[in-house]
Amino acid sequence: MPPEPAAILSINRQQGLLALCTLPDRARREALKLLGLLRLAERTLAVGIFLAMVALFFVNVLSRQFGSIASDFAWVEEAVRLMGLFLVFLTLGLALERGRHVGVDTWRDRIAAATRLPLRRIIDVVGFCFSIYVVWLSWRMTMFVMSTGQSSPTLNVPIFWIYLAPTIGFALVALRYALSFFGLIDRFAEQQESVE
Repeated sequence: MPPEPAAILSINRQQGLLALCTLPDRARREALKLLGLLRLAERTLAVGIFLAMVALFFVNVLSRQFGSIASDFAWVEEAVRLMGLFLVFLTLGLALERGRHVGVDTWRDRIAAATRLPLRRIIDVVGFCFSIYVVWLSWRMTMFVMSTGQSSPTLNVPIFWIYLAPTIGFALVALRYALSFFGLIDRFAEQQESVE
């Protein structure tokens, strides 16, 4: 006997999760294991980039104290700018996962309570679609700039690397929205803990 439609699309009213959108336990464990590796890679890259930026700035300040070698370190400012750009975009996904993005929680929660809509799921879908759109746009821009062959003035690095940062960053954001939609992460947990 097939299950009733109400049982298939049962709504957990406390969390607003559709039971239909949950993954089997084995797939959930594998996805969480991969997510743990991704988090480790993102954090390691972020810390490494930040420490490299600090070290390069320190070397740049020291080189200015000794005027004869200051011109040899003209590339440092451009390198640190490029690193800062990647640092910001690489950590977008981590910030979203922890609920650190700006949002008006009181309105969202009041609207969800009044309408009984799975508003968090709707936000996840809209956020995912927007992020994929930005990935597409930034990928097209990256390919266009790559075809021009431009390079940076002091580092002589191809300029398309600058345009690749948003592509990577918004792909990580889209992944977090998808994981939130399927219930693998709860990006609203820290917001709820801070209220209580």
